[in-house]
Amino acid sequence: MRKLEHFPNLVTMFFTRAREKGDQPFLWHKADGRWVSRSWREAAEQVASLAAGLKAIGLNPGDRVMLVSENRPEWCISDLAIMAAGCVTVPTYVTNTERDHTHIIENSGARAVIVSNAKLARTVLPAVVRASQARLVIGIEDLRIGQSGDIAFHGWGKLIADHPTSPDAAFAAADFKREDLACIIYTSGTGGAPRGVMQHHGAILHNVNGCCTIIEEDFGWEDEVFLSFLPLSHAYEHTGGQFFPIGLGAQIYYAEGLEKLASNIEETRPTLMVVVPRLFEVLRARMLKAIEKQGKLSNYLLDQALAIGAREANGKRGLLDGPMNLLLGATLRPKVSKRFGGRIKAMVSGGAPLNPEIGVFFQSLGLCFLQGYGQTESAPVISCNRPRVGLKMDTVGPPLVDTEVRIAEDGEILVRGELVMHGYWRNPEETARVLKDGWLHTGDIGEIDAKGRIKITDRKKDLIINDKGDNVAPQKVEGMLTLQPEILQAMIAGDKRPYMVAVIVPDPEWTQEFCARSGATCDFARLADHSAYRAAISAAVERVNKDLSVIERVRRFVIADEPFAIENEQLTPSLKIRRHVLRQVYGARLDGLYRA
Repeated sequence: MRKLEHFPNLVTMFFTRAREKGDQPFLWHKADGRWVSRSWREAAEQVASLAAGLKAIGLNPGDRVMLVSENRPEWCISDLAIMAAGCVTVPTYVTNTERDHTHIIENSGARAVIVSNAKLARTVLPAVVRASQARLVIGIEDLRIGQSGDIAFHGWGKLIADHPTSPDAAFAAADFKREDLACIIYTSGTGGAPRGVMQHHGAILHNVNGCCTIIEEDFGWEDEVFLSFLPLSHAYEHTGGQFFPIGLGAQIYYAEGLEKLASNIEETRPTLMVVVPRLFEVLRARMLKAIEKQGKLSNYLLDQALAIGAREANGKRGLLDGPMNLLLGATLRPKVSKRFGGRIKAMVSGGAPLNPEIGVFFQSLGLCFLQGYGQTESAPVISCNRPRVGLKMDTVGPPLVDTEVRIAEDGEILVRGELVMHGYWRNPEETARVLKDGWLHTGDIGEIDAKGRIKITDRKKDLIINDKGDNVAPQKVEGMLTLQPEILQAMIAGDKRPYMVAVIVPDPEWTQEFCARSGATCDFARLADHSAYRAAISAAVERVNKDLSVIERVRRFVIADEPFAIENEQLTPSLKIRRHVLRQVYGARLDGLYRA
């Protein structure tokens, strides 16, 4: 059995893999309509030379360097070079506003910024100009700067070309320890200003080792291929989509975006994918529509697959399930597998809670579907479902190897191990609140079953307590609402109130179909008062209510003015709803539902 070596730091792990892999392909991107690769050797040479360049322009060990870029090979190379120079990476989202960048630059005390292109520089540079320390800007592409002032601008490629350094020299200089700070990742800020989580080399290496152990023991460690889609500035993709593949010696393809994701999957044929639940919900909806159009036989086969999957999820088996599985294995499932490239070992969902029905859906169609659990403060993976333990879709699996998890008296999940952050950057008060006696207080409520699998019931701070003292888990109800074809997004409320109410965003595609059928004008504002439109959405809510307890049922709702989005700050960059923002926008209307 292959085991991940005990590396002293992330840089050493990378250079070790680069020595082993040599001229084999490592990083892929699309250029002029075709996939182009960069070998491990080329990447290692660029990492070593860029690290030397960063030192030459005055960066010292421990200096923070902000990295603002879309997913691309240069992101990975820059991140590794920053660390190889002894500096600390501060990744930020490309969707950040000028105000967000200003907060992160000032809070982190970044001395330099690497930005990918002129478009992103438009929101970054004003923050740099106002910053007290950041006076170095490195453009991966030409930033088209007309005047520099007191800021020194450097070209990414020129820094590499002007400081040629052998990977062996960079490897020898990488004397960092596992406890040394590797990066500061700012949380998405679902409840306020982002906080900088200090992730040390050992925390991420702990995650990588745990994930590699799952692959080796449950699937077999071979020539793995990843398709990177989620923002690399998010802890989940930073570890799961970059350092985990590096640990495995895998290839990484960078997707072109959501609109081309389906074709990218078929082209690159990944063996592993890490994705957030919202994407799986979108894929499920698209697949259902595609199969519905294929006629009675395809719909019959889909119904049979889902029925078998539902029984298996409950530990049951029908008399005819065996023969039907053989039929599905020769008809429907190979078609589904082909749409996902034909060699997927596992799709891993993380970053937000998953509705179990989504997992059962993909599992029923022959795709191995794993749900993971974690948070930025744990680098970020704490646990993951494992086939060898038994896949149960309402759990997030057992903890990673060398990870302690226990449940506090109030039901909160506590975590201890090398994966736990060293604290929040320059925020001792918050650090003391979540780190106590070495235990990370996750803020999540849960339990552990007989097989050691963790089950999350809700966020401690998100629990809604009604006027009778009953607890309602909003994410469960919201997840069930968004599975309805009429509903794209939802947020429920009802704290200290007699019943639950909701803000609902209707599904745009369903809305278009409704307008075509009814002859109504497809104007979001007008449709909110359209009686038949509201009745159809109300019927969808009632379908969900039938499967909920009395205290969970949504009695009334308002239709949102617009979809929840990153741009209107109602979604975080990792697609979680920002409850505090939505309460500000819709609070008065939600309160009005109790007076109507």
